[in-house]
Amino acid sequence: MNKYTLIFLLFVLFSACKNKTEIVKEKALEKDKTYLVDHVNPLMGTDSKYSLSNGNTYPAIATPWGMNFWTPMTSKMGDGWTYKYNENKIRGIKQTHQPSPWINDYAAFSFMATTGELKFKEEERQSWFSHKAETVTPYHYKVYLADYDVVAEVTPTERAAQFKFTFPEADSSYIILDAFFKGSMVKIIPEKRKIIGYCRNNSGGVPNNFHNYFVAEFDKDFEITHTWNDNWSLQKNTTDSEGNHVGAIIGFKTAKGDVVHVKVASSFISPEQAQLNLDREIGNDTFEDTKEKAKKAWETELNKIEIEDDNIDNIRTFYSCLYRVLLFPRKFYEFDENNNVVHYSPYNGKVLLGYMFTDNGFWDTFRAVYPFFNMMYPELNKHIMEGLANTYKESGWLPEWASPGHRNCMIGSNSAPIIADAFLKGNVDKKDVDTLLEAILKNANIETGRPASSVGREGLNYYNNLGYVPYNIGVNENVARTLEYAYADFTIAQMAKKLKKDSIANRFYKQALNYKHVFDPSTNLMRGKNEDGSFQSPFNPLKWGDAFTEGNSLHYTWSVFHDVQGLINLMGGKDNFVKQLDGVFTMPPDFDDSYYGGTIHEIREMQIVNMGNYAHGNQPIQHMIYLYNYAKKPYKTQEKIRLVLDKLYSATPDGYCGDEDNGQTSAWYVFSALGFYPVAPATDQYIIGSPLFKKATLHLENGNTFYIEANNNSSKNFYIKSASLNKNSYTKNYLSFEDIQNGGIFSFDMNNTPNKNWGSQEDAVPYSLSLK
Repeated sequence: MNKYTLIFLLFVLFSACKNKTEIVKEKALEKDKTYLVDHVNPLMGTDSKYSLSNGNTYPAIATPWGMNFWTPMTSKMGDGWTYKYNENKIRGIKQTHQPSPWINDYAAFSFMATTGELKFKEEERQSWFSHKAETVTPYHYKVYLADYDVVAEVTPTERAAQFKFTFPEADSSYIILDAFFKGSMVKIIPEKRKIIGYCRNNSGGVPNNFHNYFVAEFDKDFEITHTWNDNWSLQKNTTDSEGNHVGAIIGFKTAKGDVVHVKVASSFISPEQAQLNLDREIGNDTFEDTKEKAKKAWETELNKIEIEDDNIDNIRTFYSCLYRVLLFPRKFYEFDENNNVVHYSPYNGKVLLGYMFTDNGFWDTFRAVYPFFNMMYPELNKHIMEGLANTYKESGWLPEWASPGHRNCMIGSNSAPIIADAFLKGNVDKKDVDTLLEAILKNANIETGRPASSVGREGLNYYNNLGYVPYNIGVNENVARTLEYAYADFTIAQMAKKLKKDSIANRFYKQALNYKHVFDPSTNLMRGKNEDGSFQSPFNPLKWGDAFTEGNSLHYTWSVFHDVQGLINLMGGKDNFVKQLDGVFTMPPDFDDSYYGGTIHEIREMQIVNMGNYAHGNQPIQHMIYLYNYAKKPYKTQEKIRLVLDKLYSATPDGYCGDEDNGQTSAWYVFSALGFYPVAPATDQYIIGSPLFKKATLHLENGNTFYIEANNNSSKNFYIKSASLNKNSYTKNYLSFEDIQNGGIFSFDMNNTPNKNWGSQEDAVPYSLSLK
């Protein structure tokens, strides 16, 4: 061997060692890297019950906006509180589509693993577990089923998932597929290691041909096959069952540490589409492959907002809230064999082209969730708007609460602000504009033929004739309806104005002032008004319900999102307005629950947080703190915003102060922690509060970057001393949509004492219709 050959071989050997060392170092760095998704606690809000909500959430193991979620069940089949943090037994891990415990679930089925004597009934098969032996992330759930010495895991895709069951040594180990009640079918195909079937359970809002078709593929031969039929009737050594409530059981011997994988997918369209979803989204991927893809899906979305701060608890709370914002509305569409976007219509039962989204209550989410999408996810919101246009084409009406079709829940006409805000911000496709305008005008003009009282406008003819929904005509929550219809009218006017439809715009700008009809100058509060024009009597502003929705007059009086200056004028000026705002916080948490015949959870949640009559746990009042800005007192907004951020939220099982509601209560936190909030969607303004973090970076979809800096920020320094936008002094107490979308640097200097001059000049206040 000559010296050149020796030198070459030594070089190759050195390079190989170096490359190996670098790979080891890279893997070590990757292992030590902190991922934003690992700041998320999906258990935030799960310590809830019917009588008291700390979020009313469940741990959603899912991808962002996924068609299917998965969650462990501690409660019985059909219980809306499917996972309660303080319970100790798990019955299975189910596919869920539940948006709220009050709306409940649909298309659910579950998997459970057991060993030893066969126990398949849900009360018998449930196993003790501990949170100490539970791993919960958005992309992976793992739990030790103590009664069976089994570790169960699941990781999701949009329409599929992989399960991993690690068994002990046992002569009899089982995996149980429970297809649930209200109509189901299972078929075991041993030669293909496969179970197929369907479930039909729902809580309303479905056509007669509604099915959720599923397919599950296993990587171990079946030695035992049983099914059961109605009333938990075991059918030994069978492979088929169909009835009201059926399920499948497959079994085998296992050695200690044996792992059984299950790949599962479903479809609302057909069994063939379920198989296509499985092949496309999982195919030959391993469990770890799917887990890593789900993790990356979350990391991609969460990285669009980067937080820099010393307070790790606040960072955890921020990303836990952001995770909730990115779950709903649910994608209710699939991709056919030609990769076309198709959906099963929950309105007419047909399979049609185009997008469809569901599981959303607009009464909650119009306030901040959809404005967040318009700011950070314009392309997604275009698809959602197409889905709303498709809903109108397929049912004749826009949805207000969909799960999966029209549901009779809540009030308002809040599809209008969602559509108008998207349109005004350029997030409605041209082909959908005319359809959506027609749809929101139908809501405002036609009362008959609605599929549910929550759809369109209940009491519309009275509203259009009198300018309000009367108290004494048998339509409950009449003041709340009047106020929400008036705001919806404003948003219609805004959309019509941009479309140069002046006669429509003029009509609805006029109707947007209808809130004045239910304002009582003798109390400076909103109050029920009878058909003859007299105010309802007796009147107790602390009375929940009745003329209002899940609140009282003290909460709903502020629901004049589009014309706060008009409300100030009605109250006799800014001083009276501010005094009345202050009073909500300083008074005792008194209430009148006589309308409900008992204290509902929303009342209790207000009562116990020691913030007077401020009820942040429910949506009607969540914008109220920002209204000080309109009265030239932004420092009062700053101090109260920080109080709520610090006191009422945490990334813990009791981390909310009321219902989370499809991302709305979380979206309030996300916006407010960034330093601003969309009080009036369908305007271009965000009202400034008090930024929580030292720095936030928004990576916008248009390629621009918007930085928010808060110098000298701390738990005590929450007042704004001064601000600048792109190094230019900034004295307005609001930001515009364009300011953010153009990118740049918005910088605050923070202090521990209020600067009562900042943001308090005449030209510093936000938009009001009365000032236009």
